[in-house]
Amino acid sequence: MKLMVRLFSMAAIALFAVGVQAQTRPVQTFETSAGPVKITPVYHAAVEIEAGGKVIILDPAKPADFTGLPQADLILITDIHADHMDPALIKTVSKPGTEIMAPPAVVKTVTTAMPISNGETKTWGAWTIHAIPMYNLTRGPKPGVLYHPKGRGNGYVLTYGGKRFYFSGDTANIPEMRALKNIDVAFICMNLPYTMTPAEAAAAVKAFHPKVAIPYHYRGQDTTIFKKDLEGTGIDVRLLDFYPKPKA
Repeated sequence: MKLMVRLFSMAAIALFAVGVQAQTRPVQTFETSAGPVKITPVYHAAVEIEAGGKVIILDPAKPADFTGLPQADLILITDIHADHMDPALIKTVSKPGTEIMAPPAVVKTVTTAMPISNGETKTWGAWTIHAIPMYNLTRGPKPGVLYHPKGRGNGYVLTYGGKRFYFSGDTANIPEMRALKNIDVAFICMNLPYTMTPAEAAAAVKAFHPKVAIPYHYRGQDTTIFKKDLEGTGIDVRLLDFYPKPKA
């Protein structure tokens, strides 16, 4: 009897822990004509999107922890680097029928993925998925080599219920981003030496002026600089925690 009570108590504690973790994630909800879109920051570039009973996961890579979150109906991957895709974690967050879309360079590793290239648009259920370029202009590991060459990786503009959500991927302040129109929510990278400084990211955001701007992929950067640079623009800047402390 005591053993049963103890096992029950342990199970209850575990469920409670999962519930607390889920509740403390800084979930953002956006209303659209097709119903709400719920976006959950997970870690670094990994986010989970829920809308209309379907789940999209972007860039599942360790040490992202999806505990307490539903598995993906669709996985989108931006680039080949290990902080954007992890084959083992992709399997963990997948279920029977999960689809994957990724740049052709990623498909060489994630062979079950459907290729989507810069400039391509695909329809997935109620979502429209448009792949745009993401690349460096000058930064790289050595002269003449860029961390992210043009054409290899994708940023994504996802449209649902008339609202447009932009995920930059690893990019500099490139013309294709500056030319974006009617973006409702923009997730913007900023981390050196691989992408942009917070000030460079703010300059890019000023050019296409989304309604909401959210830094992500910002490890080691001071995102308050980004927020300060956008004061007075009318852009709603939201600083979310993409780097939760590991569970004890």
